[in-house]
Amino acid sequence: MKKYKIAIIGLGYVGLPLAHAFSSKYLVVGLDINLDRVNELNSGFDRTQELTNDEVKESIKNGMLFTSDIDDAKDCNIYIVTVPTPIDSKNKPDLTPIIKSTQSIGKILSKDDIVIYESTVYPGVTEEVCVPILKEMSGLKFNEDFFCGYSPERINPGDKEHTVTKILKITSGSTPKTAEEVDNLYKSIITAGTYLAPSIKVAEAAKVIENTQRDVNIALINELAQVFDLLDINTRDVIEAAATKWNFIKLFPGLVGGHCIGVDPYYLTHKAQSLGYMPNLILGARQINNSMSKLISDKTIKAMVKEDKKLKNANILVMGVTFKENCPDMRNSKVLDIIKELEEFACNVNVYDYWVDESDVKTKKLNFVSKLPLNSKKYDAIVVAVGHDKFKEITTKEYESMSKGTPIVIDVKGIVEKPTWRL
Repeated sequence: MKKYKIAIIGLGYVGLPLAHAFSSKYLVVGLDINLDRVNELNSGFDRTQELTNDEVKESIKNGMLFTSDIDDAKDCNIYIVTVPTPIDSKNKPDLTPIIKSTQSIGKILSKDDIVIYESTVYPGVTEEVCVPILKEMSGLKFNEDFFCGYSPERINPGDKEHTVTKILKITSGSTPKTAEEVDNLYKSIITAGTYLAPSIKVAEAAKVIENTQRDVNIALINELAQVFDLLDINTRDVIEAAATKWNFIKLFPGLVGGHCIGVDPYYLTHKAQSLGYMPNLILGARQINNSMSKLISDKTIKAMVKEDKKLKNANILVMGVTFKENCPDMRNSKVLDIIKELEEFACNVNVYDYWVDESDVKTKKLNFVSKLPLNSKKYDAIVVAVGHDKFKEITTKEYESMSKGTPIVIDVKGIVEKPTWRL
């Protein structure tokens, strides 16, 4: 294998663990446009908690350079793009981060370099959007002077078991030789092994359907939960019973947010619609899952009305604001939509989440409570929105000690002993 120097563009939940893994065998330059993020990492701290402080320092000891200056990567020969691929306010793909990253790479691209994309995209983005930019910016010829690959990220934020090296990696390349080289590069650090896809488009499509499939499956459970609620049947009891069959897919109802499942399907539907096909099932699933925040806020309000509690200036505690349990990631968290809905009823909403840094909460203009308000007798309703481990230990008496009047506890995650209402 030839000598590599690798540039990782984007040092978030995906890029940083990948950079750390590569730094054990190669010289790595980690690039991020957020200077605060770069300074934080250079001090040996990762706010995403994907790496421990010791692991960040280990990367630096291995020769890792954290920087915001693309010129620091001029002598690299592998560029790996791990920037976000969000959607806009109309649920359309926003390729701005990947386009800007590609433009920056194009300015310093040299002969025989390989550019690998890990960001989730719809099939065709690498070759139809990114390659033309690289050609224009560098003046080099595609598949003669420079080459591309696609190896989709599969990071699960907060998961300390399925870390980057322990997740099987799909790889691909723009030529057979490049595909083999990209595959061997990842094989050198991925202990779980690799799967070489036949083309870049296949690899792009494989990634985008992983989360689309999960989104559709969860939407079915969320719809069933609403039906069973009307029938006064406990949805979780039904699922446990059905799961005794070997081929039943055991999923539970809930909020679908985050940077993957709640976003990726829109990349696929965008591409499908541009080709004249209306993906009704996928869009329908998105509609169901997006409606769950309103359902939960409505159930909270109805429970308060039933107990003759005034809505205006009522105090409500929302427990958990991240998009999933046991991680500090608030990106596209649907809990924020619950809070917004409740505030529209003129309720005072407090937020408690021991996983989140208070400064991050303030940027979203939330009323943050730094400690669990036990014995406060303050709240007209409590919404347990995220299933953090410590929340599972809270007792009925402790919920009563935080409640004003008749306790109202809305249980989104099925972890409360005696909830007023459970999804």
